[in-house]
Amino acid sequence: MSRSSAALNNLRVCAVVSVLAFHSVLAYLDYLPPTPFAFDHPPYRWTAFPMLDAQRFIGFDLFCGFQDVYLMSLMFFLSGVFVWPSIARKGEAAFLQGRFLRLCIPAGLVVLVLMPLAHYATYRVGAVDRGIETFFNHWLALPFWPSGPPWFLWQLFVLNIAAAALCNVAPGWCKRLGQMSAAAGANPGRFFWVLLACSALAYVPLALVFGPLRWFEYGIFAFQLSRPLHYAVYFFAGFAIGVYGFERGLLSAEGLLMRRWPVWLVAAVVGFGLWIGLTAYWLQEGGLVPEIAAHYAFTLSCASSCFAFFALFLRFAARRTPLFDKAAENAYGMYLVHYVFVVWLQYALLGAALPAIAKGLFVFAGVLALSWTATSALRRAPIAWRVIGTEPEILRRVG
Repeated sequence: MSRSSAALNNLRVCAVVSVLAFHSVLAYLDYLPPTPFAFDHPPYRWTAFPMLDAQRFIGFDLFCGFQDVYLMSLMFFLSGVFVWPSIARKGEAAFLQGRFLRLCIPAGLVVLVLMPLAHYATYRVGAVDRGIETFFNHWLALPFWPSGPPWFLWQLFVLNIAAAALCNVAPGWCKRLGQMSAAAGANPGRFFWVLLACSALAYVPLALVFGPLRWFEYGIFAFQLSRPLHYAVYFFAGFAIGVYGFERGLLSAEGLLMRRWPVWLVAAVVGFGLWIGLTAYWLQEGGLVPEIAAHYAFTLSCASSCFAFFALFLRFAARRTPLFDKAAENAYGMYLVHYVFVVWLQYALLGAALPAIAKGLFVFAGVLALSWTATSALRRAPIAWRVIGTEPEILRRVG
């Protein structure tokens, strides 16, 4: 594994762990209302905040706000980087078949089986009759089937289809994307500004129309109305890097991005602070101009944070370690199963006389341990490791 590959592998692991941490502390956000959201009445905000604890900590608000700005965009970018090499090796048809097996099958199982199990705890908080049969009657009466974290996998599969179609119909355009990203290694700033401009064009109009937080939910599918095009921009930015070859472009372990990591770290801190300040001003004062400024600040904070993490991992985490290798083997499975442990651990701690910081850390530690253990057990089954195992491991076992 090259240094660039090791850095991206380690960053992917940390991104998944960040998702687990993000969900683990949602119950303790200071800005949320004091009482749980109604299970049977719109807007069904319990799908985003399944548990609300009486203990709160404003530090978790800052942590979750930062993760919400950049984390999923970073994951779409990382996913896009490896699409072109995979299509070039397998062909479009085999690539999509593998993506369907790896993304859609586990997503469907998680949504249909694990989401009701997780939200049974949510239902119990305010229910008079806590029986399982009564819960399912309420669950089936909802106008949609809550999907939870697998929303990311549905959107990622759609983007994989788009990438495969582009490779099949217009391979010249794919190579042109690679050529456009060729200069990113020597001039990451130019790539940053192009990415920022494209993401702003994709995000700001939709955020103005739908608001930054509104979700669309139909059946088992859900997506945030302001962000699908924004995520597509990041996915295809990663795709362009992969076409040229990430080891010699923007994500080169010896490139300018890595060498200027302090600049990108400062940019990420400033961008996040600017987004917080402009968003607070807009929410307090209102007005179209402050709203537009806040949405543009979101795209700035997102792009600068992603570049900062790329630079930091290329500089300080560009080598393999046993811990990260083992975590990488289980990362995808942990993402799939963790939500059940999150909700039930938060539910178990509702009455505990502990401060919010202690509860959040306890939930995160428990979720990390239980998700890792459950995934390790699942991967022992031949069917499971074909779906949630790492690709090199799958090829080695098949061979």
